[in-house]
Amino acid sequence: MRITVLGKSPSWQDAGGACSGYLVEGDGAMALLDCGSGVFAKLRARRDYVDVDAVVLSHLHADHFLDLVPFAYALTYAPRQQPGPVDGWPGTDAPARPVLHAPGGASGTFRRVCGAWGPETLIEDAFEIREYGDDDELELGTLRIRFHRVPHFVATHAVEVASANGGGRFTFGADCRPTDELVAFASGTDLLLIESTLPRPERDGPRGHLTAQEAGDHGRRAKAKRLVLTHLSDELDQARVRTEAERAFGGPIELAAEGAVYEV
Repeated sequence: MRITVLGKSPSWQDAGGACSGYLVEGDGAMALLDCGSGVFAKLRARRDYVDVDAVVLSHLHADHFLDLVPFAYALTYAPRQQPGPVDGWPGTDAPARPVLHAPGGASGTFRRVCGAWGPETLIEDAFEIREYGDDDELELGTLRIRFHRVPHFVATHAVEVASANGGGRFTFGADCRPTDELVAFASGTDLLLIESTLPRPERDGPRGHLTAQEAGDHGRRAKAKRLVLTHLSDELDQARVRTEAERAFGGPIELAAEGAVYEV
């Protein structure tokens, strides 16, 4: 299984970067995990978007799903997707329509977003939407996908992708505050991709994100074989982030970078 980082920024994009988006490929299956702002262009630079079998969303915050809008426009209006010939494309009776796995209530959210300026069914017409529950399991070719609820500001799920043919196991922590739920779900994982949004804990109100120290501690307690920090801004001191995480993890960690590839 191969995981490619398309975007690793938090809710505001790095300079020239993209928000949350990870391409997961294994034995001919291709899934896009999250599709935040800027991710669709990063996907197009590496793969043909009509070859994506499925999109999986961890939660319904804009920095994790907003580029479904340009993706949907491409699936709707691209010359290759039309029933008749357009500008050298021969036309097709079977336009690409990837499956979109999203948390409960996603269809209503997409309608409200798209309906603010145009057809409210833009996303649901372009994708086959399937809303998943907290403990659902999916199959995508030889990839097996599981979900587990983690505490955040909206319903959010950590995502596990495992290879059914004896390959590795990858866990994406999504966005969350410190939680034993993620530690247990990720226990023994080959690769834990975990957020490290904050330079320090939130001062007021409910918590929703992790610091580098907390991310490292979660990886240590989960006994993750490899720990990669993501969802962090290029405005943070990367050396400090690494040092704090490694001290808590008890070993070397990595910081996600766009274009980075991980094999598990």
